[in-house]
Amino acid sequence: MDKSMERKVAAESTGWEATDPVFLGDAADGAVIVGASSAARTEAVQHGWRVLAILSALMGFASISTDLYLPAMPAMGRALHAGTGPVEWTISAYLIGFSLGQLLWGPIGDRHGRRLPVAIGLVLFVIGSAGCAMAGGIWAMIGWRVVQAVGACASVVLARAMVRDLYEGDRAAQMMSTLMMVMAIAPLLGPILGGQILAYLGWRAIFWTLVGVGLATLVALYTLPETLPVERRNHEPLTRALARYAHFLRHRRLLGYAGAGGFFYGGMFAYIAGSPFAYITYHHVPPRLYGLLFGAGVVGIMVTNFVNSRLVTRLGSDRLLLWGASAAALAGLLLSVAAWTNRGGLAGLAIPLFLFISATGFIVANSIAGALAGFPERAGSVSALAGALQYGSGIVGSALVGILFDGTPRPMGLVIALAGVGSLLCTLLLIPANQRASSRPSGTAGETTDLA
Repeated sequence: MDKSMERKVAAESTGWEATDPVFLGDAADGAVIVGASSAARTEAVQHGWRVLAILSALMGFASISTDLYLPAMPAMGRALHAGTGPVEWTISAYLIGFSLGQLLWGPIGDRHGRRLPVAIGLVLFVIGSAGCAMAGGIWAMIGWRVVQAVGACASVVLARAMVRDLYEGDRAAQMMSTLMMVMAIAPLLGPILGGQILAYLGWRAIFWTLVGVGLATLVALYTLPETLPVERRNHEPLTRALARYAHFLRHRRLLGYAGAGGFFYGGMFAYIAGSPFAYITYHHVPPRLYGLLFGAGVVGIMVTNFVNSRLVTRLGSDRLLLWGASAAALAGLLLSVAAWTNRGGLAGLAIPLFLFISATGFIVANSIAGALAGFPERAGSVSALAGALQYGSGIVGSALVGILFDGTPRPMGLVIALAGVGSLLCTLLLIPANQRASSRPSGTAGETTDLA
């Protein structure tokens, strides 16, 4: 069957016109175009890989803002005359600002389009990064990190909404996996690049580098099409849009998708908070080897995102989400048993942790796509709610590891096991098997009337 016939068959089966453009690399039987104007879709397909690169950069702001300066934290503490605790608060402050800021940017993006709020967020990110570079004390640094986070989260939450503007269902999950696979390079290379900048230029140069990244992304943003046309924007007052979050939380399927991703993020941040101690202090792993163990997890994330992007249009995003949540629950339980019994030594921790982290590729992209599937008119707000729950759960997960600290890896194993089981229960109990997002049209009356 030639390409024109494939497009004709796809048009008859999906309802979109055979002349409508799709992103570069789309399969005719997997592409479903929604939301964005014809002009925006035409511009997107003409510059497909550039659009993909810019969206990946926007989604990568969450990682690059922290991973780049991790090697500089001791030097930063010495320069600012601060102890280890206050320096670590710069990460906590960033997570709080990032989590709460999303709740504001989502409704703003639904009301004013995607590009303008992202541009304002990038300006705030640049200002916050410059403030960090010039900070004279630790409390000033913490304050500027909050500003930096509020700006950065606009890019992340609205980049996800842009994907939903252009795609729906399993195709949206496929694109989300592709973007996450690309952006996973940031946590892999960030600490290495940050260490080199620290060695040659000092820790303040790391934040000036982030200023440059923000400015370059701001310039690149204006080569992207606006994906939310004026006629599809939500013009309700901001206060009412914010109040609508309570209605979203009463939507069973949305809560299931957001919960699956949220619980998993709690386990992810428990891993970030607990693994340095579990590996380096408890099992006496050299710091350089810890970097390799951490990098292995990032490679696992990239691999599963690649596999998810290839399988999702054939197997469905809900099925792959269930597989990922099941793997995370099993890995978490194995990790907890190994941590409490000390069986297997270092390998007893490293292997289950690798399996748990690798489940990211099946859980995060599919849970976000599922949450966005039923609300094309409020993609920004739903993306914000899902992101806030994820990072809020991350704060809780990392805090629990610290609160339960007993000198062993047991608290980390326990929190990760609870997170994996929680993600699986949300998938099984709150997402009905006979109502898969991949097989239902978005924005049906059944999805929106309970939010009217």
